[in-house]
Amino acid sequence: MKHKEPILPVCEHEEHHHGAQEKSIKKIPKESVIYELTDFFKILGDSTRMHILFALDGAPLCVCDLAELLGMTKSAVSHQLKILRQSDLVTYRKVGKNVFYSLADDHVGSIIETALAHVEE
Repeated sequence: MKHKEPILPVCEHEEHHHGAQEKSIKKIPKESVIYELTDFFKILGDSTRMHILFALDGAPLCVCDLAELLGMTKSAVSHQLKILRQSDLVTYRKVGKNVFYSLADDHVGSIIETALAHVEE
């Protein structure tokens, strides 16, 4: 038996609320920024990258640590770190022969923590 999707309520007559529209239009970024945001959320739309971001939210880690923690190969982790680095979501620092990755800034941690709080509601 097919389950029908509920019908969403819609306005029963045409009435424009220009005051509300004016407030809303001010909140919509320029088209180029919308595209950047879309690309940003595409990067976050990968479960492996989300695992890495949450792991790095706790402390800086090297590729070996991340690979062990996530049960992945170093090559697979490195590939995802490259994408995150190119997107300015993670940064790294060299300490001797070790390379430690961390979140690029506090905004990244805030974004993933806020998203987590939203889905856990």
